[in-house]
Amino acid sequence: MLPKFEALEAVKNAGVVAVVRGRSEENSYKISKASIEGGVKAIELAFTSPNADVTIKRLSEEYADDPSVVVGAGTVLDPSTARMAMIAGAKFIVSPSYNEEVAELCNLYCVPYMPGCFTPSEVQKALSTGADVIKIFPGAIATQKMIPELQGPFPQANIMPSGGVSLDNMAEWFKAGAFVVGAGGSLVGPGADGDYSQVKENAQKFHAEFERIQQEAK
Repeated sequence: MLPKFEALEAVKNAGVVAVVRGRSEENSYKISKASIEGGVKAIELAFTSPNADVTIKRLSEEYADDPSVVVGAGTVLDPSTARMAMIAGAKFIVSPSYNEEVAELCNLYCVPYMPGCFTPSEVQKALSTGADVIKIFPGAIATQKMIPELQGPFPQANIMPSGGVSLDNMAEWFKAGAFVVGAGGSLVGPGADGDYSQVKENAQKFHAEFERIQQEAK
């Protein structure tokens, strides 16, 4: 299997992508570690975090032998940031918005691109340039109804809601047709105050809920 599809498979199997925005390099690392140890093993490390590329490299090297852990980059706004993330070891690239140059770069290097979209025009443009997952952002505004509405004209689209996803509404997002969900504050929020044990506990709950949803869907 190509590395690109291995990464997508790992993200899908994780079910939940932890959106990590750290206060410092060490804070980002510890939040990510706590999430992984709790069972949420897909990490989207935002480039709003200090030295995000260093943290991506550190995590990628540490978990190189664990195929269930997949580390990507978030808040990637331009191709130079995308390339920096790839060199550091990012296995997928996430953006809050769509950028054609980033899409082309990801296609060139066979790295999954997950741009933020909110309109049918944006979704079509993203799919046309090879986006592998459409990030519906902000999910809190879009609500679960947006997924089936978009998958009417775009049944081929893998959709990841991000923003507004919580333990309480996660099942609703998957029922609506989500490929995977992105969770930030509701999952890793306590890490901002250094409460990594709470992050781990949250991750355990999110992972358990995802497993329950999968079992129920069978």
